[in-house]
Amino acid sequence: MPIPRLAIIESTLREGEQFAAANFTPDQRRQIAHAVDDFGVEYIEVTSPVASPQAAQSCREIAALPLSATVLTHTRCVPDDVRLAIDCGVGGVDLLFGTSSWLRTHSHGLSIDEIVEAAALCIELTREAGVEVRFSCEDAFRTDPADLLRIHRAVAALGVDRVGLADTVGVATPSQVAALVAEVRAAVDCDIEFHAHNDTGCAVANALAALEAGATHIDTTVLGIGERNGIVSLSGLVARLLTVQPGLVAGYRLDQLTALDQMVAGIIGLEIPFTSPITAPFAFHHKAGIHTNAVLRDPRTYEPFPPEQFGIERRVLVAHQLVGRHALRERATSLGIDGDEGWLLRVTAEVKRHAGERLLYDDEVDEMLRASAGA
Repeated sequence: MPIPRLAIIESTLREGEQFAAANFTPDQRRQIAHAVDDFGVEYIEVTSPVASPQAAQSCREIAALPLSATVLTHTRCVPDDVRLAIDCGVGGVDLLFGTSSWLRTHSHGLSIDEIVEAAALCIELTREAGVEVRFSCEDAFRTDPADLLRIHRAVAALGVDRVGLADTVGVATPSQVAALVAEVRAAVDCDIEFHAHNDTGCAVANALAALEAGATHIDTTVLGIGERNGIVSLSGLVARLLTVQPGLVAGYRLDQLTALDQMVAGIIGLEIPFTSPITAPFAFHHKAGIHTNAVLRDPRTYEPFPPEQFGIERRVLVAHQLVGRHALRERATSLGIDGDEGWLLRVTAEVKRHAGERLLYDDEVDEMLRASAGA
């Protein structure tokens, strides 16, 4: 069945702040908020104002910006935390409670009934303020399913806008996510938010499984930064959905993805990972001869989506020993050089020989093409 809808909760200013290398200044937070808003996300989540006086000030500032996205903040189920969040002017409060036996034993020590009671008071406060409210079970995939469903049924009956499922330590598999989201979907009438950590490399795959099973909201960050190995990356989610149901991401400014990733990478002082979907430095570079031949005929042979969609140009590499004659023919044509098949075979062999001996550069290959054509 097609995924009926998607809303992105962009959490670079909340989950992303928990990344080890992140230390955003107020100006950088505003810059990120405007950038993800321009991209078109539906929600921007910021750090809880109770975290520090600076966090409270930042929450107020981001909530007051002229943004199209709804600003949310994350809080514990503590009435004073909720009151402060509402006072900061946010459009929604994301309540959470650790529900696994690990967290109930080693974090807060409350029973299921006590969790529901605490949640109910905070849900009432939030609803009275007229802002959105979500309740999420932290460490949902290590929570007894019966306990989790009992909690979600109770909070859904209290009128939350969304219930949340968080794979807090990144241990869930796509099949586990699909099964649990489907159970929750059958138990509640409200929206379902999914938050996936990437400790085992399954965050994007799990997000897709959640959407296919009935989730409506996915938490992302730019570059996937967050606690430990981070969460679902914005570019990763876009890439995944483009090959499954492209209409879900058609309303976002996809041409801004690269600039977004570059901006945040510069702020945190790291390079964009070479594995990053879409925005990695070599994401649309083609090298092997058999690949470049097909790509030159029709890029769809080795590209899941066109780079032009993101304002990126593909590159067919020629300065290496794997180069094929078709790639060199294309390069020669771009330089205004023409030659017969015999010439093409000779110059291809020459490039391969030199590249096998040392690192070559594009301008050296260009000189070989020119020299060979004039010989």
